[in-house]
Amino acid sequence: MPIKRLALFDLDHTLLPLDSDYQWADFLARTGRAGDPAEAQRRNDELMDRYNAGNLTAEEAAAFMLGLLSRASMAELAEWHEAFMAEVIRPAILPIAQDLVQQHLAQGDLCAIVTATNEFVTAPIARAFGIPHLIGTIPEIQNGRYTGKIQGVPSFQAGKVVRVNTWLNSMGAKLSDFEASYFYSDSLNDLPLLDAVTHPIAANPSPALRQLALERGWNILDLFKDMQDSKS
Repeated sequence: MPIKRLALFDLDHTLLPLDSDYQWADFLARTGRAGDPAEAQRRNDELMDRYNAGNLTAEEAAAFMLGLLSRASMAELAEWHEAFMAEVIRPAILPIAQDLVQQHLAQGDLCAIVTATNEFVTAPIARAFGIPHLIGTIPEIQNGRYTGKIQGVPSFQAGKVVRVNTWLNSMGAKLSDFEASYFYSDSLNDLPLLDAVTHPIAANPSPALRQLALERGWNILDLFKDMQDSKS
């Protein structure tokens, strides 16, 4: 019997109450693995501010974020990432987010994380959630090392729609084949994919996305409301 429902999840500030890309760069800077720590922190903060303002391109982000991967061997990066998972990510994977994912998996939905953050950072996180498919920005590899460049279309803004369609086409499917398609996201940067599914869900939305969701009658899901309230 063909799968009737598709569930897509943004990752940062959607399933996680943090930004894994930002936190990875912060982790490398704090542990002396990103060159000049002060400059790395400054650049990381600048890129986050521009992302939140909606004026950051995937190429600009990659120049810094993927450049960090090019500084070390695959073996070193794997060791660093496991420490990152233990210190930063696993404590941030909350039961309420896991339950949301499990609800879709238990219903037999086709599930994928669709994130602008690169696949090196996010593949272990997708596995930790038990989500079988990941559509992330692909970092280029040459001669066994990351080059600091993007391979193919980055899964950012309209690129998320392109990448989802390519993924579905590889399985002989398309978005319109599903009786219901869900996309959970916190960011207005994801508007192209939110517009493409039958059930757009503003999850822990930014103020701009919350306002748009209210105007359009989209479901709003505040997974981390208690955490947000404790910070206000």
